[in-house]
Amino acid sequence: MAIDKARLDSLRIERGTTDVRRNPWLLVALAAVLVVVGIIVWLVARPARANVSVAPARVLRGQTQSTVLNATGYVTARRAATVSSKFTGRVVDVYVEEGMRVAQGQLLARLDAAIADRAFRLAQAEATAASSALEETKVRIEQARLDMQRASNLQSQQIQSKADLDHARAELNALQAHLAAQRDQLAVSQRQVQLRQQDVEDAVIRAPFAGVVVSKNAQPGEMISPISAGGGFTRTGICTIVDMDSLEIEVDVSESYIHRVRPDQKVEAVLDAYPEWRIPAHVITVIPTADRQKATVKVRIAFDLKDPRILPDMGVKVSFIAIGPAAAQPTIVVPKSAIRHDGDQDIVFVVDGDRAERRAVKVAETEGDDAKLLSGVSEGERVVVEGPELKDGQKVKVK
Repeated sequence: MAIDKARLDSLRIERGTTDVRRNPWLLVALAAVLVVVGIIVWLVARPARANVSVAPARVLRGQTQSTVLNATGYVTARRAATVSSKFTGRVVDVYVEEGMRVAQGQLLARLDAAIADRAFRLAQAEATAASSALEETKVRIEQARLDMQRASNLQSQQIQSKADLDHARAELNALQAHLAAQRDQLAVSQRQVQLRQQDVEDAVIRAPFAGVVVSKNAQPGEMISPISAGGGFTRTGICTIVDMDSLEIEVDVSESYIHRVRPDQKVEAVLDAYPEWRIPAHVITVIPTADRQKATVKVRIAFDLKDPRILPDMGVKVSFIAIGPAAAQPTIVVPKSAIRHDGDQDIVFVVDGDRAERRAVKVAETEGDDAKLLSGVSEGERVVVEGPELKDGQKVKVK
């Protein structure tokens, strides 16, 4: 088949004056566009400079500590009291509620004191009557003294017999003895007034010491008595007060390990309610007696740190600490917030200049807000404790 040359020539593309190679200005424009696009892509793709907070890694030198014994126990209050009355009476008012903090001597409740008040007024009246009778006797004694002096003058003049003088003297002596008895009776009446006044004051129940009310046991209208009523409806207390400053720990230690405990020994306590909170404490004393049935010895432990989160009867675990010689290799300590996790590996970011360097670390233990490291960070290096997710080598700005 013959090829039609004319037809093939008609399919040929004629190049015009728009050829890129023949227009250098078009090449410059295209190059400029490519450069601008590249800069924009680089600016968008590069990591942003992150704001971070840092803390220096410090070295922990000195004596080593080790746990020699673990035990469990409870938080107890050394000063706790169920406040009651001195006599049986009806409750008129109660001024406290659970959780209220009270001061020493603060009014807690008031009992019906109508009978005690009447007895007080009666004692006052008896004391007043005794005082009036005493004054009357004093007047009679003065009269008897004048009568005896007159009888003595008449007897000396032989006008009156000696018997009349003796009678006047006896009357004076009797009145003086009666005056002494009345003075004693007045003293008794005054003490009776004080006693009845105390009964009135006992109807007002006050806090024996400062503390927190943990239970309210009586309501207005109920009867209260210092003696148990044997299953009746009589209450034996108004409320229970606990001195929160007297909280301590009591644990039972097996007598086989009691030799590891000594007074003033350092202790670390962990409440069951706050398992991540380690509370410093120390041994107060070892109670010098053993429980025959449980074969344990009770140990009292004091908190070195007071905190409102510590409540009576909370469960607590304690670790008795032994102080050993200084460690040969110092321990690096960083804030626990600096530790990050990449899978199963612990890492930190160390700020070097204006960049964050990723470091793999080995954590020995955590204590409070600190983490002890075995490797990965040197003393004085700045570790990131607060900031966004970082990449190795990313630029950072320290707050």
